[in-house]
Amino acid sequence: MQYDLLKAYYKSNSLVKQQIDSYNKFVDIGMQRIIDRIGMIQTNVEGFELKLGKIRVEQPRHYEVRGGYKSILPIETRLRNLTYASPVFLEIIPIFNGVERPVYSDVFIGEIPVMAKSKLCYLSNMGEDELIENGEDPGDPGGYFIINGSERVLVSVEDLVPNKIMVTKERTGTVSKVFSTRQGFRARCVVNRNKDGILTVEFPSAPPGIPLISVLRVLGLKTNSKILESFEDKLVVQNDILLNLELEKSKNQEEAKEMLSKKLSPGQPREFRLSRMENLLDNYLLPHVSTDPEKRLEKAAYLIRMATRGIKVSYGKRAPDDKDHYANKRVKLAGDLMEELFRYAFQFLVKDLVYQSSRADARGRRLQVHTLVRQDAMADRIRYAMATGNWIGGHTGVSQLLDRVSYLSTLSHLRRVISPLSKKHPHFKARDLHGTHWGKLCPNETPEGPSCSLVKNLSILAEASTELDDEELLKTLRMFGIKE
Repeated sequence: MQYDLLKAYYKSNSLVKQQIDSYNKFVDIGMQRIIDRIGMIQTNVEGFELKLGKIRVEQPRHYEVRGGYKSILPIETRLRNLTYASPVFLEIIPIFNGVERPVYSDVFIGEIPVMAKSKLCYLSNMGEDELIENGEDPGDPGGYFIINGSERVLVSVEDLVPNKIMVTKERTGTVSKVFSTRQGFRARCVVNRNKDGILTVEFPSAPPGIPLISVLRVLGLKTNSKILESFEDKLVVQNDILLNLELEKSKNQEEAKEMLSKKLSPGQPREFRLSRMENLLDNYLLPHVSTDPEKRLEKAAYLIRMATRGIKVSYGKRAPDDKDHYANKRVKLAGDLMEELFRYAFQFLVKDLVYQSSRADARGRRLQVHTLVRQDAMADRIRYAMATGNWIGGHTGVSQLLDRVSYLSTLSHLRRVISPLSKKHPHFKARDLHGTHWGKLCPNETPEGPSCSLVKNLSILAEASTELDDEELLKTLRMFGIKE
């Protein structure tokens, strides 16, 4: 009975479905989303801008020395040590003094590696006989890339969930932290409560130990009464807040701004200090809430929620969060990893476009888009990361040589999930089998030795869901009458 169910399931599903689906989503939505977020490129040439439009990816091809471009199949790339990649075209419209002058609708900006059996791959539309005719194994699942002739797999990476408050008890006190993530930028924002009840804030580019009350004042809660009113569960948190208000040296918003700016930029002129402080608070403190200066009160409300949770955990009114619970984890599949890499590589292309336009203008050349774009600026970075496995954020071993020892080892490798934790540290709790792994991760298949339980595999019937757009989710919540 169990065998019949598995057979029926795999008639319509593949063991590497999650990798192929996530890559297809990256091609359909992910690339365009990155382009739309940039939208316009401001160059250093006066009155000259570049407007970005639709992105288009064609099927894989290779440039022959004689005969130009020709379509290429995976078997040929393996035999000739080539990269199985597709050309990417982007609509770039030059704007001179506010007037659009479209000359070329599409500009070739580089190539992206193609996943075998994805929607871009020729093999996805072939039947069994056609696959055999083209030198392919009809039982091969796909889900891997071919870089310089070698088959490489992007191993899924497990990470803590972004934009969610996690409260843990540590030796120094209680820590409420959130990995605030916005458009690929990740900021670790923390509200600490030490054993004496003093609350401090930490965020990138800022020194540790900034008083929470100072930050709340600068964000718009000017008076003590306003700060007290903003905390909901007054019975539990009042003692701590009154203590922090008593210890706070600044008595109004102006004093708080002066003190905070001196902490963030010591020894600098006042104007520079204040503008840097505002920039840090808008862009580095909880960027997922907003980067708009008008929405600073929302950030204050979020910090208050973090502080409230930390105080409740300190007093035993609430249990600390379990980092190893799988609801507090997310798995980045091949499509998510490719989106990270494409965002990073495309930013280099944008910088290069700005540099090339300044250079062309200085030499008195005509500013033509197709001559300003250097295709290698983006393609080289993508190819380097895929070939070496050195990924964004200092991760290594993300792209690995596909294990072809046996058919089972290939399938296993394509369903692997690695943890970013270091092998050298004990991490006893992270290595334990957790109840929430049930149905998601295999309890048996993991290597022995230092990477035991840091390298895991998806269980047989595990399926990975793709992320939902925030706006769609908010729309649904509003339909149910939930107020913001």
